[in-house]
Amino acid sequence: QENIKLVDLIIELVDARVPVSSRNPDIDELGKNKARLILLNKADLADERYNQKWMEYFKEQGYYVVKINSRSGAGLKGIQAVVQEACREKIERDRKRGILNRPVRAMVVGIPNVGKSTFINAYAGKACTKTGNKPGVTKGKQWIRLNKSLELDPPGILWPKFEDQNVGLRLAMIGSINDEILNIEELALEVIRYLVSEYPGILQERYQVQEEEEPLRILEQIAENRKCIQKGNTLDYGKASGILMEEFRNGKLGRITLEYPKEQQE
Repeated sequence: QENIKLVDLIIELVDARVPVSSRNPDIDELGKNKARLILLNKADLADERYNQKWMEYFKEQGYYVVKINSRSGAGLKGIQAVVQEACREKIERDRKRGILNRPVRAMVVGIPNVGKSTFINAYAGKACTKTGNKPGVTKGKQWIRLNKSLELDPPGILWPKFEDQNVGLRLAMIGSINDEILNIEELALEVIRYLVSEYPGILQERYQVQEEEEPLRILEQIAENRKCIQKGNTLDYGKASGILMEEFRNGKLGRITLEYPKEQQE
């Protein structure tokens, strides 16, 4: 809250697979009179049809939106122009007051594990913040001068806030909730249910399973086909679940979106 007073622009990172579930609703209240840019990060892991729909959805709400993949750098080049556009009024006001070339001050916010540090490092072109694939790695205060026209306040971590259990489930699926506190097998069964219903054929192709079976039977087949066997020659469901979750999160099962704009209108 303190830092937001100092900035012109709030850059909010969300996960393109769950753009609404990976937002903290408080940010709208905190950033009321600021220019707003939403970055749909990890867009390469999300279904391209829905990436476009989500961009339209957020634009209709009055946000600037860019889809990016911080890891590969895709989409980063387009951000500077959008920042200038989003802050045009501020730049114009400065110009009238005779202040030229004062950099736009932007703050990067988002819930854990949406890729804030990876984004800053990719955008700045050098490692200036710690990154880790665990929620909550970035701490500490530093302004990062990216170029003549943009300074960044390092990531503001907002914890996910949800009453809706489905939101929690989606965040668990993409790895934004610590796996150590979850039942990985239950999570894998939820992913199986979802994929069979929304992306039929994906599991069959990857794991040679019969998708018309019950989710538990499908998990069993994955364990059999991936030779997940434990002592006593029994199937290791935990190991099979781990394989499924990792491949699902890394995009090995294809590009998958877990929520759709039409749900938000209902």
